[in-house]
Amino acid sequence: MLQCLNVSMSQCLDVSMPQCLNASAHNTSIICHRLTDRPLLVLPTTIFFFAGRVIDYSYGLNLALAGKGVIVKDQAFLNLNSSQLQHKGATIAESLSGLPLLVRGHVPGGGPSEISKPHFTKLLKQVTNHISSISNIFVHDGAIGSSPKCDVKVRLISDSPSAMLSLSHMLWETPTRAVSQDSCPLTVYVATSISPGIGESIGLGSKENDGFIAADIERSSLILCGKAFSDSNTTKEALAALSGPVIFARGGLPLSARLLVSGDSVVLLFAPKRTFKSCRDLLVPSDAGVILSSKGLAFLFQTGGSNLFKLPASVFLASSDSSGVIPSVSKLSPGQAAYHFLAGYQNGKFIPAYNKGTWSIDPLELAKAFLSKLKDDQISSYLFNVDGGENNVNGKDFAKVVQSTLSENIPPFQAKSGGDLEEKYKSFLLSKFPDLPEEFSF
Repeated sequence: MLQCLNVSMSQCLDVSMPQCLNASAHNTSIICHRLTDRPLLVLPTTIFFFAGRVIDYSYGLNLALAGKGVIVKDQAFLNLNSSQLQHKGATIAESLSGLPLLVRGHVPGGGPSEISKPHFTKLLKQVTNHISSISNIFVHDGAIGSSPKCDVKVRLISDSPSAMLSLSHMLWETPTRAVSQDSCPLTVYVATSISPGIGESIGLGSKENDGFIAADIERSSLILCGKAFSDSNTTKEALAALSGPVIFARGGLPLSARLLVSGDSVVLLFAPKRTFKSCRDLLVPSDAGVILSSKGLAFLFQTGGSNLFKLPASVFLASSDSSGVIPSVSKLSPGQAAYHFLAGYQNGKFIPAYNKGTWSIDPLELAKAFLSKLKDDQISSYLFNVDGGENNVNGKDFAKVVQSTLSENIPPFQAKSGGDLEEKYKSFLLSKFPDLPEEFSF
């Protein structure tokens, strides 16, 4: 077998046969086209081709990783289970929270700091070089979204078995080779042992010793540096932002909501985080993140339980209005539901589409699609005031009210007199979304 120096992929594709013949004996092998004798591929292993096709999947994996800038130095371990990862030295890391998230390509006004294209490109180069320098790397393929109809395939590439142990549990299982066959897969690069000073190269300074997270929505790429993999909430926020546009394009609505399951009925809930926390045991999933599609309801991230539910019997939008202008509970038309969904009003603050995280989809477009779904599937909608002065409702009481509402004749929404809440709604929404459809109403 011909041997060649371990050079970069771009160089390998252009090396001449004399250069290969004169190279030192390294662990990289050249496979030549059977007709032209031109070198086709250089990898740190032997690759066999039959009629132009790779016949060993592990070698195909190395090639796929090289296409993402990661050259396998020794071995790449694919889809190891928990016990196998622990055998490779994985340990359960201490949870972290609040690490910096920088996002490129998100909708303006959606939360995190921006990272420039040159900075992300530089960071990605440094991270892939680092992972390529590690003898053993770990790869895991999974999916965001429990419904194959509108899920997003994800490939995790890590320098650490501990990081893989943590991150792989977030994703749903996906068939072998599904990532390579998906038109818009996400790639997550995890560099736990990279220099702590890496943040300085993108303007973070040296104070972020625990690490940081950087995402590029246009490239469908996510980078976790240092201990960032231990911050599951911020990691999920970044993954949700990256996957959102793909899910939306495939007919799903990624929503910051949860489900209340009562017998055969499924209720889709939008509420402030504190309301979710107070009745966490009654809701699924544990993280706010569901996908509404024509097939029903699916979850963004692994729940450890059921993965699919039928279409909701109703939608509850929880608002927080201590002024009492919004009644305790009322029925909404589809246009009103879309309007209040877009506003996400919580005691003087507006949280469009109930999403405090990163906007990778225009909230107005999401609200329009939400309106269409309510109308097409004739889903009933209700507005509930969880902070109605003396009638404050939270926790199990909130869940009970939701359940009882389904069996009662609830009057249509009618704002109580007094105050200028309707004008506040109008002013905010028109300033953010000047092309508000006429059907949207308070």
